[in-house]
Amino acid sequence: MKKLFFLFVLLFSLNFAAPVFAQNAISSEKVEMADAFRKEGKIYVVVGTFVLILTGIIVYLVVLDRKLTKLEDEIEHQK
Repeated sequence: MKKLFFLFVLLFSLNFAAPVFAQNAISSEKVEMADAFRKEGKIYVVVGTFVLILTGIIVYLVVLDRKLTKLEDEIEHQK
């Protein structure tokens, strides 16, 4: 469980750290696609899709970790 928590913290921190470093390169240039998405309100669809996919991956990893832990416990008790 500690490994999963460490993985989650690592992915979570990288998720928010990457845009910070990317700001300097993008701030001087206009990003037309992002501006168009913001004007039309589609940016919320993009962000929502990203959050949904990320949430699905995290839930899948948690369920998989629980199953593996359960199997490991069963193997240890059989010895």
